[in-house]
Amino acid sequence: MSSAEVACPQEELYKSDVTPQAKEIALKELREDDLIREQSLEQMRDWISKHPAIKKCRTDSPFLLRFLRTKKFSVPQACSLLEKYLATRQIYSRWFRNLNYDDPVIQEIINCGYLVPLPCRDSQNRLVIMACPGRFDPYKYTTEDMARTHALVSECLMDDEMNQIYGYAYINDYSNLSMGHISMWSISDLKVMVNCLQSVSPMRHKENHFINIPSIGKHLVDFVFSLLNEKLRKRVYIHKSIDELKDSFSPSVLPREYGGEIPLADIVNNLKKKLQAAKESTLALDDMHIDLDCGYKLEGLMQEELGTGATGSFRKLELQR
Repeated sequence: MSSAEVACPQEELYKSDVTPQAKEIALKELREDDLIREQSLEQMRDWISKHPAIKKCRTDSPFLLRFLRTKKFSVPQACSLLEKYLATRQIYSRWFRNLNYDDPVIQEIINCGYLVPLPCRDSQNRLVIMACPGRFDPYKYTTEDMARTHALVSECLMDDEMNQIYGYAYINDYSNLSMGHISMWSISDLKVMVNCLQSVSPMRHKENHFINIPSIGKHLVDFVFSLLNEKLRKRVYIHKSIDELKDSFSPSVLPREYGGEIPLADIVNNLKKKLQAAKESTLALDDMHIDLDCGYKLEGLMQEELGTGATGSFRKLELQR
């Protein structure tokens, strides 16, 4: 008898409306074809059903394909990533669970335009996510509020097959960054969060662009850069101005405030509709459960991998330099 309670029958049929071009990219970059996809989904469902610690988990195709596509259809790696994803959601529940769009704090942060997926994809069909930390009030909100906003937006996007196949590009505008933003994160929490993003999140991070970094933010960016693995370090680009950024992104991709056509307020309103529509499915993720006390020793392994040994804050770091 299966140890895990699954969210859909194993005979569920995969259905997709991705474009022929996306299918070609999936084959070329991810080694995905109909046979490999069918076999991999079946293998993952079987693994979940027999896992000694996983008690309940989604097994529908869009969810499992998050992990398979991120790991280019290496089933063992996809299973390991799913295991870490489930464990992380519970170990760091203050960041990754109860992602309720009705939370007034999250709504305020979304309304200010701090984090938005842009409506137009880039030249390589990747979804572009823009973060503007200067729009986030570090004296009113906490690191937990920031992390939960990121987690909510990410969960809303990850079942989209176009995002799974083409991946994501990021634009980080550090205009108006203050010492409040620098000092709100402890070094240990930032280390865990960065490692969650690069080692636990089932997302294909393709490019990461930074613009308008003030002098007070340089140490923060340098520290984050030091935490990235070699592959992601090579995908980081620093721009001195919006004009330089336009060498990488067509103005049509950007909000009107950055030379594009669609006002940021309209982009925010579109995101709010998506988050509202996805509210129930996002909250339902909390029904998934992995037993951290069953002797499988997941929690200790996760803490070792994510790294919780560093202490201190960036305010101290700035004062020491």
